[in-house]
Amino acid sequence: MSSAPLSEPQVLAHAKRRLFPEADQSGTYAVVDTQFAGGEWLAGQAIEASVRETLAPFNHVRVGSGYPDLVGVRTLEPELLAVDRLGEEPPLVAVEAKGVTDRGVDTERGIVQAYDRLNEANAAYVAVPADAVSQTDRTLARELNVGVLGVDASGRVEPVERPRVVGNRATDEATAIRFQASAQGVADKSFGLNHPKNYLGYPLAHYADGSTEQLLADHKVVRAFDDARRGAAFLGLVDERPDRVELTPLGREVVRFAIARYGDVEGALAEFENWYRSSQCFYDLAPEWADLARRVIFAYPATQLLVEELQALHDDGFDRPTLVELVRYLHEVHPTFTVELFLRGDDDVRSRALTTEGDLRPAPLREGRSYHAPTVFQLKAMLYHTGILTERGAEPSNLDPTADVWALRQRV
Repeated sequence: MSSAPLSEPQVLAHAKRRLFPEADQSGTYAVVDTQFAGGEWLAGQAIEASVRETLAPFNHVRVGSGYPDLVGVRTLEPELLAVDRLGEEPPLVAVEAKGVTDRGVDTERGIVQAYDRLNEANAAYVAVPADAVSQTDRTLARELNVGVLGVDASGRVEPVERPRVVGNRATDEATAIRFQASAQGVADKSFGLNHPKNYLGYPLAHYADGSTEQLLADHKVVRAFDDARRGAAFLGLVDERPDRVELTPLGREVVRFAIARYGDVEGALAEFENWYRSSQCFYDLAPEWADLARRVIFAYPATQLLVEELQALHDDGFDRPTLVELVRYLHEVHPTFTVELFLRGDDDVRSRALTTEGDLRPAPLREGRSYHAPTVFQLKAMLYHTGILTERGAEPSNLDPTADVWALRQRV
């Protein structure tokens, strides 16, 4: 970055690097407001490509009565907080940034904006050039419990004032960001396989005697071992620890289901061999197992939202909505969740698909490459195999969103 006075996008990029240094870290997720997704910030003032790359992904997330410049979830280091973090859940963090303009730096306004976010955020910060923070600003920030991050010309970020973590009320928008930061959040690697049997087989092989990977291969369950483990974790069947994998209560219930019907998990795994390379809908091929998979899939938060809103569309007379129609409808009622669930997180897609006000642009929604493969391909395929949807999913490269139907198999 240049040594010129720091602009607001530059300040925000430095602050994001300090607060969220590892984007792929477990329990971490952050988005920056869509106003920063364009090529310009102020008239004639371009946003550098490296800055936009740092700021991505973009979304328009309402927190309090407005839209913070950055909102994310992460367990913060003690030096960023006034007291040690209490509890295990990482805090929801909101950041307002202010840079140098022809009127100076409006630090006071940034503090007041950040304070407003504490209605729903656990911690709020204002990020500003370090030399723009006055003693009056620091006093106001302390009184309002707002953290102040001072950014110098080199990009170094220091906490000038540290906030206390506070409780808040849960909202749909904040819940969507928390969901993305969780082990079940939608990411490029969340679901690598498109059949629920591959994930049901993992806790069985893990429980059985012998190598989990070898058992999955020997019984022709799945050879993509890492994808099976990762998907089982996303569905809440196993808990991935740094040194081991453990069955969750839901995973143990899958084991109980198998033992009750076959006497042991080895007998259940042998049954999986009968389904090897079958293209038939699992709901019709193995109804009992598909019902079990349906319960597992329905415990996944995104499934519940999709089913309820597809039912609402049916009630309104839309029995066979296309992907484009579904996304446009969902964005009206769950905007943040819809963007995170369906649209790829890279700079190109989000900046083209979303206006600076967070509205959807029609043209990118008609392009298959705009969508998250784990949602439109793998998750949809599993919803089909468990008898929830009428049609399979498709890879984004082969997807026509205007013809891709999302319809419930059973409507009530």
